[in-house]
Amino acid sequence: MKKNKLILLLLVFTSLSIFAQQRLDFKALRYDEDYSSKSIDTTATFFDKIKYIPLDHHQTLYLSIGGEIRSQYQYFNNEKWGDIAPDNDGFLLTRALLHTDLKYKNHFRLFFQLQSSTAISRIDPSPVERNDLDIHQLFADYNFTLGKNNMTFRFGRQEMLFGSQRLVSTREGPNNRQAFDAAKIIIKNGNFKSDLFYSHYVKNQQGFFDDKTTPNTKFFGVYNVVNQVPVVQNIDFYYLGLKKDKAKFDDAVGDEVRHSLGTRLWGKKFNWNYDFEAVYQFGEIESKQIDAWTLSLNTGYQFESVKFRPIINLKTDLISGDKHYDDNQLQTFNPLFPKGAYFGLASLIGPSNLIDIHPSVILELNKEITFTVDYDLFWRFETKDGIYEANSKLIYSGRGSPEKFIGTQLETFVDYDVKKWLAFRVEGTWFAAKNYLKDVSAGKDILFLATTAYIRF
Repeated sequence: MKKNKLILLLLVFTSLSIFAQQRLDFKALRYDEDYSSKSIDTTATFFDKIKYIPLDHHQTLYLSIGGEIRSQYQYFNNEKWGDIAPDNDGFLLTRALLHTDLKYKNHFRLFFQLQSSTAISRIDPSPVERNDLDIHQLFADYNFTLGKNNMTFRFGRQEMLFGSQRLVSTREGPNNRQAFDAAKIIIKNGNFKSDLFYSHYVKNQQGFFDDKTTPNTKFFGVYNVVNQVPVVQNIDFYYLGLKKDKAKFDDAVGDEVRHSLGTRLWGKKFNWNYDFEAVYQFGEIESKQIDAWTLSLNTGYQFESVKFRPIINLKTDLISGDKHYDDNQLQTFNPLFPKGAYFGLASLIGPSNLIDIHPSVILELNKEITFTVDYDLFWRFETKDGIYEANSKLIYSGRGSPEKFIGTQLETFVDYDVKKWLAFRVEGTWFAAKNYLKDVSAGKDILFLATTAYIRF
């Protein structure tokens, strides 16, 4: 009870104290923000000013401070399709992030961020939901030029986000964001950007300052982006490598070495937006050869002259699954480190062994409020494989049913962006279990409700 009161007071205090904050440009990766212009802004508020704090007379050394508080109430009816004990009251998830960004002449930088995630009234919370207090990011940058290239060398604990976040994400949806202990070189030259990195995944623990580097999960690769390309506008092409001990799939357990080659075409032309991505994976696990792939097609159109300026989207995912049990091949796709809320905040299914058809409609009720309805249909891609969570953890095996149809998911939510620094969301999800789930689980339909409040500074 004391924790609930403390969180409420903190939210109210922060809301009142930053009411004047208007013009800050928050990014998905907070270290991408640049507030150097605040040094000459005579109309800046207090919370603008803490974005640029000179530490010497020449203003060559300066500090930026920022953070976030997110509070989220969640309720499940028939969680995991009725296979776990019911929680009739729901639970409250909170996340607090605080960072400092120290820069010297735009050549050197030290970025530090704390994260605290709590799960109040949650029965048996996971480390993704609860992480009392830990160093989430701590890295150093050195910026320099080499010929026509702008170069950044980054070393330390850091978040990574590439492309559409299908494979590498900050994991914004769940309560605890994810990070890597990594060395990275970032190259920029005109319309071209390349990230080369080698990392170990950071394993979250539930206590205080106990998150650890996981030597059994190595992640490395290169991600390239080319902008302003004729016809297609933007192209990503990349290689991502994963070495993981004791990986587990429906028909394979052992050390996994997996290589992912992918490309993405994306952009916006007139009222159309599009995002097409294809990935091929190869390698080995145990004595099996990996041969997996995915294809994602996502397009939308906005009717600007129609009331509420509706946006109609259609997304389709084809994600390979294993074709045969007890053979020497594995076709199960591994989504690596994707956004946790891949098909909505309820996070019921992850992108492995799946066919997904996903239409949606977004209405702009006014400048601050949007209303979204989306509908998902899920099938297993192969009947000789199960279904998985977003982190590739097996939910149910494929051995218990010959059925492909998993279920349908209807989700609605309202977003209210009061200001750039303050936002609310109310949402509901109904998942109707179909043939496959009725065979392998209790097969009950799931109702999920959530309310979320964000404060950023």
